[in-house]
Amino acid sequence: MERVARCGAGGITSKSCGPAPRAGHPNPTVLDWGPGLINAVGLANPGVEAEVPILREAKARLQPLGVPLIASIFAETVEGFADVARQISAAQPDLIEVNISCPNVAAEFGRPFALDAGAAAQVTRAIKAATSIPISVKLSPNTADLVPIAHAVVDAGADALTAINALGPGMVIDLDSARPVLSNRVGGVSGPAIRPIAVRCVYELARAVDVPIIGTGGVTSGRDALEMVMAGAALVGVGSAVYWHGPQVFAAIKQEMRDWMAEHQISSLDEIRGAAHESHPR
Repeated sequence: MERVARCGAGGITSKSCGPAPRAGHPNPTVLDWGPGLINAVGLANPGVEAEVPILREAKARLQPLGVPLIASIFAETVEGFADVARQISAAQPDLIEVNISCPNVAAEFGRPFALDAGAAAQVTRAIKAATSIPISVKLSPNTADLVPIAHAVVDAGADALTAINALGPGMVIDLDSARPVLSNRVGGVSGPAIRPIAVRCVYELARAVDVPIIGTGGVTSGRDALEMVMAGAALVGVGSAVYWHGPQVFAAIKQEMRDWMAEHQISSLDEIRGAAHESHPR
């Protein structure tokens, strides 16, 4: 995380951690299929108890660099989310990202929290009661209408939204073996292939709510990041691009943004933030 910060990232989001250790799925878990990645890691993590000292050390290394730490969490119950948030707060992250794409095991059919406005709001309220650290709820594109979910979590106290999580599940089949390439058979799709969907989601959310939006999904260049900003993103997340270009991608994205802004005589991102909405009133 420190290495990525020194390469130019403006903030660092840790891998999601949950209530207990999880080994995740066996390999293969991630594949580059061309226009993007498909993955089914299975939320592998050491559990929140072991994660806290790791994040404490990360915070100590990032703070002198002026780079905030975002701690991502998940759980399978409302109570589990609250407990993980309470424990992770001991590491004093600057923001807690709430990954609600996991199934709600307490629900009759195990429906993911991200697809149920009521359940998403319950999680948000429980976490807000458990910590004083600001939270950003990470939304899934796998719903017919993202806006009601966003309204529900913002009304329940979310300080920000992260959009979007991976799309899917998807599947890639190896022709020679006639078998899915992932050990889990299906997985989340990320990377450039989902960027237009992510941009649309950020645009819709920016029109619907008045909290900051972290735009994520397929950003690999400065132009991609600027597009997210024009859609209304306050911050822009980069994930899959690190797979192809390494941590140096952050400096490259920032330089491309600077070059474009200089060419168009724009001195601040605030001048273009949400610009795509100007001819489209609420």
